[in-house]
Amino acid sequence: MIRRMLGGAALLTMAVAAPALAGEAALWHGGTIITMDGDQPQTVAAVVERDGRIAFAGTEAEARKLAGPAAVDHDLKGATMLPGFVDAHSHFAMAMQVAGGIDLGSARVPVTDHASLIAAVREGIAARKFQPGAWITVWNYNDANFADRRHITRAELDAAFPDVKLIVMHVSGHGLVANSAALAAAGITDATPTPEGGVMTRDAAGRLTGLIFERAMLLMRQALPQPSAAQQLVAFDAVQRYYTHFGYTHAQDGATQLPDLLFFRSPAAREHLRIDLVALPYATMFDWVVAHPEVRFGVYDGHLKLAGIKATLDGSPQARTAWFTRDYALGAPDGTKPWHGQPVMSEAEYGAIAKAATARGLQLFVHANGDAAIDAAIRTFDSLGIKAGDNRRPVVIHSQFMRPDQIAAYARIGVSPAYFTNHTYYFADTHRLNFPKEVVDFISPMQASRAAGLVVSNHSDFPVTGLDPFVQLWSSMARTSQTGVVSGADQRLTAYQGLQALTTGPAFQVFEEDRKGRLKAGLLADFVVLDKNPLATPLDQIRSIKVLETVKEGQTVFKKG
Repeated sequence: MIRRMLGGAALLTMAVAAPALAGEAALWHGGTIITMDGDQPQTVAAVVERDGRIAFAGTEAEARKLAGPAAVDHDLKGATMLPGFVDAHSHFAMAMQVAGGIDLGSARVPVTDHASLIAAVREGIAARKFQPGAWITVWNYNDANFADRRHITRAELDAAFPDVKLIVMHVSGHGLVANSAALAAAGITDATPTPEGGVMTRDAAGRLTGLIFERAMLLMRQALPQPSAAQQLVAFDAVQRYYTHFGYTHAQDGATQLPDLLFFRSPAAREHLRIDLVALPYATMFDWVVAHPEVRFGVYDGHLKLAGIKATLDGSPQARTAWFTRDYALGAPDGTKPWHGQPVMSEAEYGAIAKAATARGLQLFVHANGDAAIDAAIRTFDSLGIKAGDNRRPVVIHSQFMRPDQIAAYARIGVSPAYFTNHTYYFADTHRLNFPKEVVDFISPMQASRAAGLVVSNHSDFPVTGLDPFVQLWSSMARTSQTGVVSGADQRLTAYQGLQALTTGPAFQVFEEDRKGRLKAGLLADFVVLDKNPLATPLDQIRSIKVLETVKEGQTVFKKG
């Protein structure tokens, strides 16, 4: 059965019996140490680490005795220590790509219309010294930030950037706008048919506007140049440092393509990997996985683990490509009505992949945002006979726009949803233009799911939204949009419940609840040290919490200077 992880208000003091010690010890003490072990917040006075694992968590007197006089002393000086954050879902490899392009999210001037977008791209081209003929990828383009909510077009990009191959990636990660040079390089013409599960918008004359979403993006992706091994390693190190800066000791690559997997498995990458990285090979790789039985799932090779097979059933609600049982008020990405989205892959196609993966004992991870896509996931799991008692733990990533009846189905099957409460801040105002209040208020229904006994997690979908775990924590507690509108006050979490969704919940989802996510004897010595205690910090200050130090298996991998 899926276990319910409930928070509470009381702070308890807990001691854990320690195993025999061997090797050099380190003693952590002098602050608030929250173990995340149990349904209510519990603290200990000290933790002893030895050989990368927690040897003891309890009173300081006993910790000092067990650690011995030669132990390395870590005085927290009043800071707060927690288990290292466990990333429930992000895109590590995509973040590496962002590092090599132009990020509108860090533009010097806010991008609020087409003119400021073009200005930001020009500034980025000059700063990065891109030459004529170069491939350039622009990230974090968001049409919802524009007053007219109109996508920029191929013609506008051609006029501004005729000498480079330019693609502008939508903030959802599910679409892009390309100029003519990029389309030509990818072999895409006005006569190219729209692939099933894709979106390619056209003007009144039938000419492509440059807007490409979902499966149609594969046509462009195949043409993009691959970075060198040296370039990949530089980006790899930079992205890993970014995760540790935010207290993550475990990251996820949530849709791993073959080139990325081969790089992650390379000796150079494994040598540089200092935190745990869980990769989810994408469904298009399934035949390759079958042909390479030496590639093992569910076990670590150094710090790399393949957890299961990831598939995508629909698109993005903010991009209006997620699949619903109701229509979008604003219509399709090109304004066509009626439109309720569409599947990215057919239910039959997903069913075949899920059946084959399950037969090989592989865990199922599936992206589903709209309620129609969630229905398809549920029907697929039911067709495979998966039940909670089987402990298969299928993970439905995002599960954004659920209906209440679907929660009961998750409990029956044993689904653990990876929710995305950042939507209530970044995108809820956009969602309210398309759907009724009661639909938007049930985005990421954390409390309803917990009440049904589900173990839930929370994630950033980085780089779709920022990686900062305290924004995730705040959004799960406040559920307040950028204009101040609250979406589903009854689904708000307490601070402890929100921390569970960043530690114990995601650890459970990848079968690592007895390895990480808690401060308990025998588990990995993965810690994050904070300047403030989240359990005692007012809601309006949660986002200001900073990471002081990140420790992976007893070794500091980030320390604030």
